[in-house]
Amino acid sequence: MAARMGARTALVSFTRDAIGAMSCNPAIGGLGKGHLVREVDALDGLIARAADQAAIHYRMLNSSKGSAVQGPRVQADRKLYKAAIQRMLGEQDNLHIVEGEVAAIRIESGRVSGVSMADGTSIAARAVVLATGTFLGGRMFRGEERLEGGRIGEPGASLLAQQLRAAELPMARLKTGTPPRIDGRTIDWAMLDKQPSDSDGWTMSPRSQGRSVPQVFCAITRTCQQTHDIIRVNLDRSPLFSGAIGAQGPRYCPSIEDKIHRFGDRDGHQVFLEPEGLDTHLVYPNGISTSLPTDVQRAFVRSMAGLECAEIVVPGYAVEYDHIDPRALDHQLQVRAIPGLYCAGQINGTTGYEEAAAQGLVAGMAAAGQVLGRQIELPDRATSYLAVMIDDLVLQGVTEPYRMLTARAEYRLRLRANNASDRLTGLAIGNGCVGDERQAWFERRQRAKAGLLTALQRPASCAELAALGLPVKADGARQSLQDWLRFPAISLASLSPLIEGEHDLADDLIAEIEEDAVYAPYLARQDAELRDLRANERISLGGDIDYRAITGLSNEMVERLSLARPETLAEAGRIRGVTPAALAAILVHARRQAA
Repeated sequence: MAARMGARTALVSFTRDAIGAMSCNPAIGGLGKGHLVREVDALDGLIARAADQAAIHYRMLNSSKGSAVQGPRVQADRKLYKAAIQRMLGEQDNLHIVEGEVAAIRIESGRVSGVSMADGTSIAARAVVLATGTFLGGRMFRGEERLEGGRIGEPGASLLAQQLRAAELPMARLKTGTPPRIDGRTIDWAMLDKQPSDSDGWTMSPRSQGRSVPQVFCAITRTCQQTHDIIRVNLDRSPLFSGAIGAQGPRYCPSIEDKIHRFGDRDGHQVFLEPEGLDTHLVYPNGISTSLPTDVQRAFVRSMAGLECAEIVVPGYAVEYDHIDPRALDHQLQVRAIPGLYCAGQINGTTGYEEAAAQGLVAGMAAAGQVLGRQIELPDRATSYLAVMIDDLVLQGVTEPYRMLTARAEYRLRLRANNASDRLTGLAIGNGCVGDERQAWFERRQRAKAGLLTALQRPASCAELAALGLPVKADGARQSLQDWLRFPAISLASLSPLIEGEHDLADDLIAEIEEDAVYAPYLARQDAELRDLRANERISLGGDIDYRAITGLSNEMVERLSLARPETLAEAGRIRGVTPAALAAILVHARRQAA
């Protein structure tokens, strides 16, 4: 993002070859996460296009439910994904890839001035974005084994971790984990339920020209009582239970030993067997992330149906790493105490590729805007999951790795995965971070959409629709074709004889227009809520407000407000535990200060 906006940008990584490597599950998207991928794509990020160039399995999660809560997900070929990312980075102007370890952030006169490398060299910069993943002070655990690093075979960023802790930034530890990788040739696929790739041809990015990679199937097995017994008798050998790991792991993706401990009444847990690529036999058993010793992993894996003869190629392990309390950041992901320093991804306490990509995009735009002296516009909670995530992070902080979920958004009828371009690409064009190809594509798309919406204003009677064989009541009112789309069994295709002009629209745009029509009454109700929200967004609190001076606030509220430093009344209202009465007191205080 920063390079595309015109900033001279260095991407520093331990090794060039590791850029684009998928640390954990080679899957992208899912519930909530798929929305983020589509939003990053709408802002012209790379993750969705790279996913399509590597996707060996497509699945729309929650496909039986409404589109607002559906989650596009792909299984990617690791090598193809990394190659796609590296190819696109290589084509980007203003981007210089630097191999090496960043040992320290350089700070002069209280703000960032660049980085110092472990080899003694330095790079001058007016803004630095830290995207450290699990490498910041990373330590790996497998039974009694202890390894330094962010993932197997790669070192951790220990020097940088020491500096950040010495700077007295609010820091803590989190943990994540990965399951053992299995040799697919030792799996009895014939006895397992298979899950083929979706056949309807959708892609992660609407700009991708269909599916270009052969598709494979995944399969499903389950843990059983024998699996659980093997794990229970060996819990004392797990660093999660021995006390070696004290950090909190992700609630929505717990280790298998955590599942067995917390859900002792369950007789089994699903395990999805997901191939890692077209030219590898490695299979990722999604659902059995573990830090148990290798011999225990082998025993419990072989207790499951279809895996009786399975060979483990790479045993699973847990990773513990440093993160910054995201309440130390502003909404542009800049560290308030160190101007010019931005943070993105797991360093902010989040999970996964998708959350990291979305934060990296915002941090890159904000950093470039600062350096280039340009005002950038960021999306808000009403227009993106991306903003919901950042708002949650900087106002609420984290006690466990944060995962994007559709339930976190109050306006999710608006934030559907298939209308991300309509919501965000115009904003991205205004920020100057969109390439020429996407801008031309978007403008063609908007013209096509506007033309069809105009044609859909044509009034039509129920008799006209009945003449087409559509199931409408004979005494129905005359209304626009767009309003008729709200009715079940009526689609754009079924109304085509009544639509004037030629309209050649992509499938995703057709679905978007049909869904907008169906949701129209609910969206109108949300418009009223949004007007109230945006009125409160205009009430500024300022960064130096003393919450201890406001009568009526509990000590707990004062502490939370002082940590989060909300910039507006609306943000203050989203902080956990802040009551309507407290908001009224804050509003009175803010108005007195402004008078």
